[in-house]
Amino acid sequence: MKRNRVLVKRKVKGLKARYLSNLAHKILDALGLEGVELSILITSDEEIRELNRIYRNKDKATDVLSFPMGEEVGGWKLLGDVVISVDTARAQAKELGTSLEEEVKRLLIHGIVHLLGYDHELSKEEEKRFRDMEDYIQSKIEPPASR
Repeated sequence: MKRNRVLVKRKVKGLKARYLSNLAHKILDALGLEGVELSILITSDEEIRELNRIYRNKDKATDVLSFPMGEEVGGWKLLGDVVISVDTARAQAKELGTSLEEEVKRLLIHGIVHLLGYDHELSKEEEKRFRDMEDYIQSKIEPPASR
């Protein structure tokens, strides 16, 4: 079994690279993926707004962006890049009454599901498939609730 490779770049503080890497490995393992490379960028609202404007023609900050690749390089399948704004994640976590880590987990799962080719904006059916995949991943990486 070939291990997956996760590259983490943090442009802002707030989250530990080890936490992000371990979380991403759990998600990729839950999906049964092997030999893939995933890049994660943790950044600010300012930078994600610029990326959203350039690549999606939306001049506003967002919580997560995904840039799929799907190419083979040096024996690795490049899954793509997930970009998360820690500013928006922090605000959403506060709004939802959860931790920054929990919100980032939700966003990372969301971003990876996009990298797998799912798109919740296409149709109601596709949105259901997308949400089902998110729920599946969440159930695979969460420890079972104690009784």
